[in-house]
Amino acid sequence: MTPAFLLLLILSMAAVCLSAAIDAKNQIDESPDVSDVLRKANANTKSLLQYDDIMPSRRRNASPCTSGGCLWPKSSRYVYVPVHISSSYSAAEHNMIVYSLLTFHRSTCIRFVWKSWWHRDYLSFYSGNGCWSYLGLNGGKQSVSLMRNGCLYRSTVQHEVLHALGYHHEQNRSDRDSYIQILTQNVEPGKEHNFNKVQTNNLGTPYDFNSVMHYSNTAFSKNGQPTIISKANPNLIFGNARDMSTNDIARVNKLYKC
Repeated sequence: MTPAFLLLLILSMAAVCLSAAIDAKNQIDESPDVSDVLRKANANTKSLLQYDDIMPSRRRNASPCTSGGCLWPKSSRYVYVPVHISSSYSAAEHNMIVYSLLTFHRSTCIRFVWKSWWHRDYLSFYSGNGCWSYLGLNGGKQSVSLMRNGCLYRSTVQHEVLHALGYHHEQNRSDRDSYIQILTQNVEPGKEHNFNKVQTNNLGTPYDFNSVMHYSNTAFSKNGQPTIISKANPNLIFGNARDMSTNDIARVNKLYKC
């Protein structure tokens, strides 16, 4: 695949995005916080999801995505990630997903291109049961579920794509105990595993309460009381990001050496 053809694919995505920006704007700008979206959309999910919206890897063991083995390959300056979007989405829904993917083009070296016949590894967006993704590159057709009624918001698309690029939830990162406290007495029974720590690669970036990967204060609460609080400021409200934070972007660029 020549650089010129790749550029053509990228520009074609941009053209679709621009024509759909007005149609998608209201839904994107008015999106609720991502943890609330995931809680509602995945409430009845019967699959083996881990950490609420991560599908277990098909080719790795339980180890988290902390090394180069789960990264999408880089070609020269860019990381080209082929995508396919199900035809079951309406034109407006399709364009909203494209718009959200193109937010990565503004500030990272990730470039989403349409899947073609020669692409072995690609992301396949479809309206499944809930909102979820695999963690990092798994190989072959890699599903990303964005349920039509409940998951189609910019923050949610970004959240699931960041999982697919290799990122875990912020509140699960390895150094989280220095910044937050998990109030297990308020956690809904059976949901405790969502607060397990993971051996993450934090890439020298600070803990980020503004990350689109951070859940809200009352995530998985059984009584409406906080399940996560900031140690520095117990009254801090977080987990309501509508867009990737500066640190979310910095981590992508560091991990993929943009």
